[in-house]
Amino acid sequence: METKLQQLKEEALLKIKEALDTKELNDIRVKYLGKKGPITDLLKGMGKLPAEERPKIGQLVNVIREEVTTFLESKKADLEEQALNEQLAKETIDVTLPGRPVNVGNHHPITRVAEEIEDFFLSMGYEIAEGPEVERDFYNFEALNLPKDHPARDMQDSFYISEETLLRTHTSPVQARTMEKKEGAPIKIICPGKVYRRDSDDATHSHQFSQIEGLVVGENIRMSDLKGTLDLFAKKMFGEEREIRLRPSFFPFTEPSVEMDISCFKCGGDGCNVCKKTGWIEILGGGMVHPNVLEMAGYDSKTMTGFAFGMGQERIAMLKYGVEDIRHFFTNDMRFISQFGRTEQ
Repeated sequence: METKLQQLKEEALLKIKEALDTKELNDIRVKYLGKKGPITDLLKGMGKLPAEERPKIGQLVNVIREEVTTFLESKKADLEEQALNEQLAKETIDVTLPGRPVNVGNHHPITRVAEEIEDFFLSMGYEIAEGPEVERDFYNFEALNLPKDHPARDMQDSFYISEETLLRTHTSPVQARTMEKKEGAPIKIICPGKVYRRDSDDATHSHQFSQIEGLVVGENIRMSDLKGTLDLFAKKMFGEEREIRLRPSFFPFTEPSVEMDISCFKCGGDGCNVCKKTGWIEILGGGMVHPNVLEMAGYDSKTMTGFAFGMGQERIAMLKYGVEDIRHFFTNDMRFISQFGRTEQ
């Protein structure tokens, strides 16, 4: 057995010496020192040896194991160093070459506007509410006082998926859903999100765009509350010197309804190409929540009132940043996006 152990050692050392990589080296380790290796097999047969030979053979096995293990580790270190040197030789870097510029991304102007609007209303105690973009006809129209025969429900104006399902045409369904969940409790929310309408894309229209709508419902909510909120919003977004005016309008889900204009931030109200010589720029619509909408959501319209408003993020961004074509927002042209620096507010 002693002779056989010596032969195994010499054989193992020779194979370790001839190994070309760490994988081959690991295979050798498993073959000679593993649980199914020849050295282990010899150890299992020690019980057949005379008692006086067992200590000597056991000591020899341990010595051989130690020698093979040491040689394995030494060879492994050599192979790893060799592999590292080869890799370094292949990956040599010429530090005198000019560096490659790193393109740092910017916030998209629509994202900037959305975050600024959200921050403003969150600071006033509003919450952000969201809802599905694929919406039920009931929440998109009926719950908002738009019956089946209303012109806004024309199949040519909306993207219908089925008779009762469509891509939402505004974020107002989120208001209807939220009122339904609140079960008559006060509400103070804004609803940002994408909306879809069957429209021909041009410089000022898009079949997909973004809206942010707001809703406040509670006791003694008045039109003056809406005006004060929108006045603060206009000053926040376009400057403290801005003035607003409310013009009578019509929306099925508000009564009375208004459209809001702000004094032109370019000419100060004197008249220019931005305001079409009027001194005013229309930016959003709103009004007092229609009693029918409140009643359908489970509110008592005799004791609870509310106001709602809605604006297009693209329109706000176009006015704020002087963008003349809405399509610039969707073309992914880095020359356009790069104009909006990371530090710009």
